[in-house]
Amino acid sequence: MILVHFFALLFSFLLDALLGDPSFAAHPVRLIGYLVSALEKLLYRKGKKKEEFGRGLLLVLLVIIITGAVTAVLLVLLYNLSVFAGFAAEVLLGYFTLAAKSLRKESMKVEHLLEEGDIPGARRALSMLVSRDTDKLDREGIIKAAVETVAENTTDGVIAPLFYLAAGGPAAAFVYKAVNTMDSMLGYKNTRYEYFGRSAARLDDAVNFIPARLAALIMLLSGKALLLDTDNALKIWLRDRNKTASPNAGQTEAVCAGALRIQLGGKASYFGKEVMRAEIGDPLKALEAEDIEHAGMLMNNSACLFLLTALLIIAVIALFFSF
Repeated sequence: MILVHFFALLFSFLLDALLGDPSFAAHPVRLIGYLVSALEKLLYRKGKKKEEFGRGLLLVLLVIIITGAVTAVLLVLLYNLSVFAGFAAEVLLGYFTLAAKSLRKESMKVEHLLEEGDIPGARRALSMLVSRDTDKLDREGIIKAAVETVAENTTDGVIAPLFYLAAGGPAAAFVYKAVNTMDSMLGYKNTRYEYFGRSAARLDDAVNFIPARLAALIMLLSGKALLLDTDNALKIWLRDRNKTASPNAGQTEAVCAGALRIQLGGKASYFGKEVMRAEIGDPLKALEAEDIEHAGMLMNNSACLFLLTALLIIAVIALFFSF
């Protein structure tokens, strides 16, 4: 059974590399989003801080239980039907949790539009990737935002799902995606979600804690193959990795900024409100559109290296239990 898991993980990764993330309405991660929205309508009430937090915590628990149970029961039923049905389901479900190719593809759209001089088009393409306001960003701001989202999503969209797929199969990976989805929908520090969404945000920090640090280490190793400045990447990672408000986002952003010899962070606008984020990295060179491509290449190399490492560990475990 361990070898079945080995090949399911490999094929899930290859499917994502070949096809990218499908965009149909019944995508399981979208279904999780619909579930979160439905439960929010049912549970959200403006009230005392503890009441709002409690209702938000209940939402988180319900989403995790429903997501994990549905995925696990589906796999058990199909594996009981036949190994082939169960294997196909494990591959397909694992594939749905990965987003490396789609992230690379969408970020490259931004780069191509910048190279064509289409700043308004690049802003629109970027708005599909980030939650910040993009309508007033200049060329440098667009590049910076695109590189930041590729770097941060190296953890959220690639390494963390692979980590949970390898460790616990699709059920664990889908629970991770559920937590990630709840954070993206509820984890805002505004009037509505400050307390209601707090448990979702804190749980997202917790489940990304180990994957984010593994992603940073993998990125440091991957940069060597791309002939990037890994000495500077290590320096910036050690210095700037804890500067961000999130305990995890700065890990891969710092490595990426250092490897590309650029500076990330600074001013950004979210929902019409300007915020000043910590500056990560040193501006050793000017931001260029090709930095987006280099960030994507660093992400892809990191994903492949992490996959190979995970497969090697699974193979060793399978060998151990064969004796």
